[in-house]
Parts: sequence; structure tokens; C-alpha cells
Amino acid sequence: MDDWARQRRHAIDIHTAAQRRREQDEAARAGKLVADFALAASERGIPDVPLAARAFNGRSRYRTGLRGWYLKPDESIAVGTDGLFYILAVPPSLRARLAGATLAPSVPPLTIGEGARDGESLPLATLLRMRLDDPL
Repeated sequence: MDDWARQRRHAIDIHTAAQRRREQDEAARAGKLVADFALAASERGIPDVPLAARAFNGRSRYRTGLRGWYLKPDESIAVGTDGLFYILAVPPSLRARLAGATLAPSVPPLTIGEGARDGESLPLATLLRMRLDDPL
């Protein structure tokens, strides 16, 4: 490997490591916001509800066995009573229809709806604050 290629590889490695650190930092900050929201919602007496997931095609709704608070009126995302973030979308499934859907927590983004049309993205902190101030 010549010197230019080695320097290029080193620069890429540095950039990749920095990007990974930024993503880990953002995930940690967002995770803390979500956990703090669950605690605050409980302390304020905002009732938690059974969370349901929707099939990707939008036709079916499945029980999840989770309880928490929906963050958006379309009930597509939620915070569980466990203080974790959930995206409530699953593939359509007969098994899920009968036994319920199993959801794994997701890493919360600092901006909800990032990349969506104008006016559809919102900082996570703002959405959580709105939800605490005006329960759905």
C-alpha cells in the first residue's frame, strides 16, 4: 500500500470513529430524554395505556403486552413504562394477530420525523415536553 492510500485509509478511519462517537452521544442523550419523560409522566399521574402496534400496511393492529404513552396522535411511536422508546410498526402476521406482536425497543432519534416533509419533523425534547403538557 502506498503512502497516499495509507493516509486516505487513516483519514477514513478517523472520520468513521468520530461519526460513531457522535451517534453514540446522540443515542445516550435521546435515551435520557425518554427515560426522564417516563419518570415525569408517572410522577404527574398521566395514565399509561396498553400499547398496540400497527402492521406496515396499516390494516391490522396487534397487542404488544407493553404499556406506556403514545407520543403522536397517529400512535406510531411511544415511550414504555420501562423508559424505553418504541416504534409501533411490525410486519403483518397471523401469529401476531393471535398471540400479539413482540417489539424490541429502538434507539430514539433526537429529531422525530427527520427527513420528512417540511413541518413534519420535531425535536424529541419538544415532542416529549408537549406530551407532558398536553396528554393525548
